[in-house]
Amino acid sequence: MNQFYFLENRICNLLRIQYPIIQAGMVWCSGWKLAKEVSEYGGLGTIGAGSMYPETLNEHLTKIKNALKPSVPFAVNLPLLYPQIQDHIELIIEHRVPVVITSAGNPKIWTEKLKTHGIKVLHVVSNVKFALKAQEAGVDAVIAEGFEAGGHNGREELTTMVLVPAVAEACKIPVVAAGGIKDGKSMLAAMVLGADGVQIGSRFVCSLESSAHENFKNFILNAPEDATSLTLKELTPVRLLKNDFYQQVIEAYQNDASIEDLRNLLGKGRSKKGMFEGDLKEGELEIGQVAGYLKDILPAKKIMENILKEYQNLIAIIKK
Repeated sequence: MNQFYFLENRICNLLRIQYPIIQAGMVWCSGWKLAKEVSEYGGLGTIGAGSMYPETLNEHLTKIKNALKPSVPFAVNLPLLYPQIQDHIELIIEHRVPVVITSAGNPKIWTEKLKTHGIKVLHVVSNVKFALKAQEAGVDAVIAEGFEAGGHNGREELTTMVLVPAVAEACKIPVVAAGGIKDGKSMLAAMVLGADGVQIGSRFVCSLESSAHENFKNFILNAPEDATSLTLKELTPVRLLKNDFYQQVIEAYQNDASIEDLRNLLGKGRSKKGMFEGDLKEGELEIGQVAGYLKDILPAKKIMENILKEYQNLIAIIKK
């Protein structure tokens, strides 16, 4: 891994990582084992706290701290709408988590408190307005997440190629690109657009260390290129694989379902049922548009190696 170099990279310097690759904190898929592998290789591994009760997050934080050297950073992804966020914040401070990635809410509420404890804060944004508000709130960097991304998404449907250069031009702080990034080619494209680093989610769902159910992983590998769609904007926009549950959502729209009808259809535990328990019919299967191009399940470190090797090979070709 020492063959890859990112000297003077703002994200690497900010987060004290070797490579400007952040593994996304995906609900039900991003436990301590995956985060450990990515961080050990030189990226920033992330625990997805959005699907964890406080006692579960405490367990994952304890295990990753025992597994990593104190000098190796990792992150926790924290959706700000999480009902027990106060408990999560206190655990993050207690465990001295080096980096927190916030999303789905106002970063101004918690950023100052986290930074007071020496924690770096990154915030996920879907447009330039939110990026500037996050910068004003004092975050250390923003993650510009395009419409291609999996899971919960922005309503604007701005693609990564449009969003990233706009945010990079508007903001003074470092910008991380997210959405549709799975390999060295897409990483290089994001960096050319003005990003200082990339956040990768879907590719890491299909890793050996991902906590996603094997049924979900294999379903992704067999997905066609048009396998996903952004839906449920009336609640919270989410990109889903097209399974039986997704078809129920489409039928609900065709029958002029109200917001309450959609909320009842979604119910509770749909994402856990699909991604963690492997119910491919009734579960909610969140994944990015790149799902149709993922064809293997690899160790996380091999995924990192492949991405970086391809990236550096492309750089070498361009320099010729």
